[in-house]
Parts: sequence; structure tokens; C-alpha cells
Amino acid sequence: MGVSRNWFNVVRRKFITKSQRDITILHSPSPSQEAIIITKFPEAAVNSDEDISSASSTIPKKEFSKEDIAAVKIQAVFRGHLARRAFRALKSLVKLQAVVRGASVRRQSRIAMQCMHALVRLHVRVRARQILSEPSDG
Repeated sequence: MGVSRNWFNVVRRKFITKSQRDITILHSPSPSQEAIIITKFPEAAVNSDEDISSASSTIPKKEFSKEDIAAVKIQAVFRGHLARRAFRALKSLVKLQAVVRGASVRRQSRIAMQCMHALVRLHVRVRARQILSEPSDG
């Protein structure tokens, strides 16, 4: 189980590292203007290319500080911890449901088998009466 998590963490770390280098946030000088997010991927850009080029000359760039990056990492790790804990609780709940449903199905099948056994006994009695009551060809 540790092996499967290990390869996933390696991929996740590489993805997070790349995404932190690729995103630049341009903050607006006044609260009324929106911040512009520039990425190296053109389809992920918020505004058109003309808006970004004109805005980048007027809006000062602000890079993330080490504290901001550390805070984001801490939040991501903590959210991952909460998600794993919720998933474990969900898995145990699913197992509990399986146990309860299994017990219910076994009880239903036991009742069905008893009913079928009773029907078979009734059928045997009816056939025995039919055989005994038939007139013999003697």
C-alpha cells in the first residue's frame, strides 16, 4: 500500500512544483480593479492577451513570499489530511454497510430456504396422497 502512495506523491510533488513556477499574479493598485492571473498556458488566462499586456505595464507585479508559499503548502497538507481521514471514515462506513447488508441477505436467504423446504414437503405429501388414492388396475 505504501508503494502505491509513493508514486502518487512523486507525481503530485512534480505537478505542484511546476504549477507554482508557471503562475504569476498581478495585483491591482485599487480594490475596485480585479487581479489578473497570468499563466504560461494561454487557455488558462483570465483575460485576453491585449488586456494582460496593457495591464502588466501599469500594474506592479507581486511575487509570492516564502511565507505565502509555506502557508499554501501547510493548508494543502492539512486539507489532504482531512480528506484522508474522511475517506477512511467513509471506507469503514462502507464496510459496516456491507456487514449489515450481508447479514440481512443471509437472513432472507435462510427464510427463503425454509419456505422452499416447506413447499417441497407439502408437495411430497400431496403426491403421496395422490398415489395412495389412485385406484389400482387390478
